[in-house]
Amino acid sequence: MRRAGLRGRSLSRRAPMGAAIALVLLLPGCGSPDADEATQGAEAPAVAGTPSPADAASGPARGTGSGKDSEDGDGSAGGEQPTVGLDPAFAVEAPGRLKDLPRTADILVQTESGITDETLEEIRALPGVQDVEQFSMLQVGIENRVLNLAAVDPATFRRFTPGQVPRSREVWDRVAGGELAISPELQKKLPIDEQGFVTLDTGSPEVHLGALAPQIENAVDAVVNVKWGAELGAEPGNALLVSTGITAPDKVVKPLTRLLPQQTSVQRLDSVARFGLDINAKQTAFVVGSVSSAVGVFNYTVLGGGRIAPEPAWERANIITAQVPILGSVRCNKAIIPQLTAALREVVETGLADEINPGEYAGCYYPRFIAGSTTLSNHSFGLALDLNTPGNQRGTVGEMDRTVVAIFKKWGFGWGGDWRFTDPMHFEAVRIVDVR
Repeated sequence: MRRAGLRGRSLSRRAPMGAAIALVLLLPGCGSPDADEATQGAEAPAVAGTPSPADAASGPARGTGSGKDSEDGDGSAGGEQPTVGLDPAFAVEAPGRLKDLPRTADILVQTESGITDETLEEIRALPGVQDVEQFSMLQVGIENRVLNLAAVDPATFRRFTPGQVPRSREVWDRVAGGELAISPELQKKLPIDEQGFVTLDTGSPEVHLGALAPQIENAVDAVVNVKWGAELGAEPGNALLVSTGITAPDKVVKPLTRLLPQQTSVQRLDSVARFGLDINAKQTAFVVGSVSSAVGVFNYTVLGGGRIAPEPAWERANIITAQVPILGSVRCNKAIIPQLTAALREVVETGLADEINPGEYAGCYYPRFIAGSTTLSNHSFGLALDLNTPGNQRGTVGEMDRTVVAIFKKWGFGWGGDWRFTDPMHFEAVRIVDVR
């Protein structure tokens, strides 16, 4: 896997991951370790206290997690240079100081394609609309977790983030420099290596984790800049955040919806505290990466019990029932049936058919959120299956035959037994394989 930047450079000087992403609160004029510890959990942004980027790239060492508010933390007068990222090819202009007032994120809009300048101006002119931010929203599947990733202009998107995050210069300089910012609760849920890198998609460079900072709850999990969005295949400008200020968002939803295409998701974010998601709104996932051809744009509505209802047209076009070796009848995404068949056929030919118990198969297509969350599972796309469930529970090494695992990997499946928090019953397509 190629990494963003550091081509031909050594990482030996970088600290181990435990030190690299220790939470450091950026509080105005307060840089003492004791103050940081005493206020941990406050509504200030938590930033990855990575070692100096000069260890990995030439240029000034900035964004080291000093504990000072990064509006003034570097002591520079103008400070328009970005935190040194790990690859200049993924850097954009540094935002510098916050240049506008923070805004409330009241409505999230997602379309299947970009929103035109004309439509954007009409939206800005609607009564009750205080401000609008256009960006790209995309979803990437990582270890059965579908991450809501925003590809943004750090200088303007920051205004819509919660608490003191808009004022944290270090967070947004790091995003501008080509690093990833994530919600702190995701730190232990993503496969971040000892040097602070995470792979967002098979075949793409690894991105470095630069900041732990609260994001827009149940709408955005992580943020990268627009150059990373282009690398990952984001649809330019397919999302909007709308601030309605003192106007109730429900007064804006209907006239806003009338200006947009029929398949557009218009979700009130003020309902998050009550429901987790706006259950009355259509939800949209724009899935990118190595399995994007199998999913594309995925529209759904929220049901009770953690379940979702994909649009019938999407389900008819993508989900089929087929006969495969060992398991018999399965209901999966049609894109993975050939490689699933090939994998199971090879298991049979290798003499290992008895290592998979068809009576302990727990399904493939199951449109739902991960338990206790509003995060989609790859089962929602019909791209994952669970085998030999009794002996392969989460958090265990499991009993799955390792030759069977190797065969599935050969045919384009990732295995949950390799994850940070293991799930050895789980196999999911990480690439679409042409079996011809």
